Amino acid sequence: MRWLVGWSSAATAGRESRTVLPVGAQLLWGDPDPLWAVGDWRPYEVRVVQADPETRLAVFGVCGATDDQLRVGLFAARGGALRHLTAWPGSYTAVAQVGRRITITGDLAGARPVFHTRWAGGPAYAPAALPLADLVEAGLDVGHLAALLACPDAPEALGAGTPYEGVRRIPPGHALVLRTGTSEIASFEPTTSLAVAAPQLAPDQAVDGVREALVEAVRARLAGPRFAPDPDGPEGLDPGPVPGMGPAERRAARGGPAPGIGADLSGGSASGTLALLAAGLPGQPGTINGHGERLLAVTFNDRATNGGRPHREAELERARSIADNPRLRHVVVAGGEEALPYTDLDSGPLTDEPGPSLTVAGRHRRRLLAGSADHFVGNGARQVLDAHPARLADLLVDRRRRHLLRPVTALAKADGPSAHSVLVPFTVYRAARRLARTPYAAGITEAARRLMERQFADEPVAGGAVDASLAALAWCRPGPAARWLTGEALAEVSVRLGDAATRSPASGRPGERRARAALARQAADHRVFEQAAEVRSQRLHAPFLDNQVVLACRVLPDTLRVQPGARAAVLRSVLAGAGVRDLPPGWGATSHLTHTAAVRTGLRGAVGQLVQLFDAPLLADAGLIEARVVRKALRAAAEGAALPLDGLAELVSTELWLRRLLARRGSCWTGAEAPRQRAVAGGVVPRARLS
Repeated sequence: MRWLVGWSSAATAGRESRTVLPVGAQLLWGDPDPLWAVGDWRPYEVRVVQADPETRLAVFGVCGATDDQLRVGLFAARGGALRHLTAWPGSYTAVAQVGRRITITGDLAGARPVFHTRWAGGPAYAPAALPLADLVEAGLDVGHLAALLACPDAPEALGAGTPYEGVRRIPPGHALVLRTGTSEIASFEPTTSLAVAAPQLAPDQAVDGVREALVEAVRARLAGPRFAPDPDGPEGLDPGPVPGMGPAERRAARGGPAPGIGADLSGGSASGTLALLAAGLPGQPGTINGHGERLLAVTFNDRATNGGRPHREAELERARSIADNPRLRHVVVAGGEEALPYTDLDSGPLTDEPGPSLTVAGRHRRRLLAGSADHFVGNGARQVLDAHPARLADLLVDRRRRHLLRPVTALAKADGPSAHSVLVPFTVYRAARRLARTPYAAGITEAARRLMERQFADEPVAGGAVDASLAALAWCRPGPAARWLTGEALAEVSVRLGDAATRSPASGRPGERRARAALARQAADHRVFEQAAEVRSQRLHAPFLDNQVVLACRVLPDTLRVQPGARAAVLRSVLAGAGVRDLPPGWGATSHLTHTAAVRTGLRGAVGQLVQLFDAPLLADAGLIEARVVRKALRAAAEGAALPLDGLAELVSTELWLRRLLARRGSCWTGAEAPRQRAVAGGVVPRARLS
């Protein structure tokens, strides 16, 4: 895990702040407000510019700005302008120090979060929660885990908390500002109220903006190694892809993935778009720092599932057609039973937080091992490009009823012909109208009531598009794992929702708010995935989660988003504008069927191990579940019962995460005054007192 850490010392801060050091860190600047880089950062991923001894800027990650642009941003930050620090292409965290004021920026999606806590009389910050939890010897926040399982995509339930008591998270689109021991949270988003429709461009202009943002995001990754390390800057960082080394030497130095740039051709149209954009930028095919290596395109061919075989073969054929390009080198990774979900659960790194990616980390790691040192993934594309079902209510608020005709008609056909298909358009329209007329506070209160009364009957358990869309047409809804939580845990989450209903402003458009919440959830899941499936010396790049791409996608008209096949149509236009027009038939087809088949097959093969995992689960010790109920659900799902598989994955991953956390040895800190115990130390999770 790569992270940075720093703090703003108050006048009352004792010697602890001078004698506690992060393990394996490199000091970027010192007292009174020190900042460290921790982990295997490449030289060009940590950049520091300085105007004077008290005015400096550190940027961590992939940032497409030149040093001169960084200095301009630093001068703007000196005047209080935060948006300049978030406007460059790439994915990064910026830390600006102006006198005793320190500003740490997050991102719009939430893929690069910022956490903070109180320590030694002042605030400490990091883009990872676990090091801060170690620093303050934090206990486990069982209430947050309950909210994460009951309502994972509801900011009203999660709040600003983390799984660690006393460690807080700033919301997406905000920055943490520290001044001599005090902290505040400031927004850097454009000042457009969610209560009114954001200004939207014409469809062609909006798609052009998406294309420009994606091209710049990809170019920032391709051009990363051009930034040489500052000879006067930090030393001891991992050398990464050293310029001048040949492919063989770099492969030997890494001991990991192949050198160069790679991308997925399997997994959907988003990752394929990134592969074609990266291969098609001007210059030699896949040129990286002048070495002329071709872009490595990876296709994962899952041979362990029979149910999705026709879709799998069609996807493989499309990938081969796309890879018939001199700029691409195609690799097919065959996945057998050893690459199914729920396999190899006994091994794996401890992630910062729990997430459903823990159940499929081994599957993805097999694919990523065949990839390149810098690998593109399409995570986040669906959330930034597609229309959340709740956006249908936004169209009704805007009096654009006629634009609902095509999406509701497509929904009626999505699950195949049935006796009720003719009623689907009216049912969906009625649900959208009800949401449009429901005030925000009333919608949150209704979700709290449903939790208390355990009303989960309309949750989509069979994977039908109509059921899923109807369930999503709400201000807030229980998550797929909520049905297996105890009454005490659900009561705790319902209290959180009730407090949010009275505390939060009763304004906003339901579709816009739900879409942002879904994006934040996906960004958090991607962060867990990145840590759980980590391959040594490899960097995963998700350009769809970049600030500039998120902003460009937000101005896509809702009337365009809600149309059937809108995501594939936008990406086709993006590629056409970049000169890629010959796409194979069926490009843009979804891969949900193959994923569901793999999950069911993996669950069926690992059900014995999973039942044993819940013989004496830590989640039951914490009062969140009844072990017997979960074991029964696992057996039923393995036998083909129509249960929400996503919910079971969340339960399994949270139990795995708790066990890895409590089995952990060592701490993130050293020094004479370092904490005596790590976060959540001890052998058991104390049973929570939920009310």
